[in-house]
Amino acid sequence: MMINWKEKLSSRKLWCAVAGFVTAVGSMLGWGEVVSGRIVALVMAVGSLISYVIAEGWADAAGAGADDNTSNVVIDQ
Repeated sequence: MMINWKEKLSSRKLWCAVAGFVTAVGSMLGWGEVVSGRIVALVMAVGSLISYVIAEGWADAAGAGADDNTSNVVIDQ
């Protein structure tokens, strides 16, 4: 079975888990709150950007595959 990477990378749960992991590792390494907070903010920003790009790609792909017959419609009066 193949992993759907688009779905995985656009998951908010994944990015929250990554941010939590980074926070825990930072705490273990003795980083201060400021450094940990900045790194978590960066992880969440990258996650949001990746999620947006993937979602827009899905929307564009769905729009390209849609059957668009509206340009050939003639209205009789």
